[in-house]
Amino acid sequence: MKVLGIETSCDETAAAVVSDGREVLSNVVNSQVEFHKKFSGVVPEIACRKHIETITCVLDEALKKAHCDFSSIDRIAVTNRPGLIGALLIGLSFAKSIAYARGIPLVPVSHIEAHAYSACLTHMSLSGPYISLVVSGGHTSLYLVKDFKSFDLLGKTIDDAVGEAYDKVAKVLGMSYPGGPEIDRLVRSYKGKAVSFPRTYLEKDSLDFSFSGIKTAVLYKVHPPANKTSWEKEKVLSEQDILSVAKGFQESIVDVLVRKSIAACQRHDCRKLAIGGGVARNSRLREKLLEECSKRNIETFYPDRAYCTDNAAMIAGLGYYQPPIGTEAMMTLDATPTI
Repeated sequence: MKVLGIETSCDETAAAVVSDGREVLSNVVNSQVEFHKKFSGVVPEIACRKHIETITCVLDEALKKAHCDFSSIDRIAVTNRPGLIGALLIGLSFAKSIAYARGIPLVPVSHIEAHAYSACLTHMSLSGPYISLVVSGGHTSLYLVKDFKSFDLLGKTIDDAVGEAYDKVAKVLGMSYPGGPEIDRLVRSYKGKAVSFPRTYLEKDSLDFSFSGIKTAVLYKVHPPANKTSWEKEKVLSEQDILSVAKGFQESIVDVLVRKSIAACQRHDCRKLAIGGGVARNSRLREKLLEECSKRNIETFYPDRAYCTDNAAMIAGLGYYQPPIGTEAMMTLDATPTI
């Protein structure tokens, strides 16, 4: 079965063709990072405009690379939640139009659940039950994945997501956007001392996350309050100061992610942990998870780098396992900005 996937939840316009849920025949992603960089974040109006400009070309390229046309597509899987509402509606409307005109079944897919599935595109034998840690710019979640039709949400961020915290801290430190790859790159070769920052674990046994505190702690470290009403504006950080703060920030983030992921595995008696989302590329997170999980006989699964950030291959892959909706339901299917 060949599934065409379409993904436009944020600032990547993507299309892919996947066979039988695992074999990626094509995966085309048009990133908008350069357009949003000067704003240090995604501007929804720009994202929507770029989706409209590129979605047809991206789809054509995905079909061409897969050596197929619409006559050989058995299903269309499309992201309808969560994400930027305008961006979601562009991809959803595009997919619904093709499905209706061509008589192809349509499958709505959560792109967060697709991130939880994404490691399966790299590890062909991976199956449920397993714990999945999804870490991206807009989401930080823990799932118990049972059979690709059932995703039990175990915990999520109650404020900032990991990627969002990275971007904001990078801006405070004068680094470029996106912040995650920049901090990881600079800290990787830094052997000096790290600033000690607090770890936020919330209530006992909680699997939820909170990263607003660490972001504020970094801000106070860089710009300590001169008094209760004003800020010290003239402090100039040395390169070593910046690296020390960045390393301490990353260690705090990674420690929380690792501890809660292992706690979820132990609580649900799972010996398999999959990681998905853009922050799954982070070298320190990978290193620490592998180190701590190996001590506890927990096997870790990472997707290839191409499947970490938002992409349509994971949408098409998960769409193979989930049921399509009828024509009447398809016509009323809407986009949802939240999980």
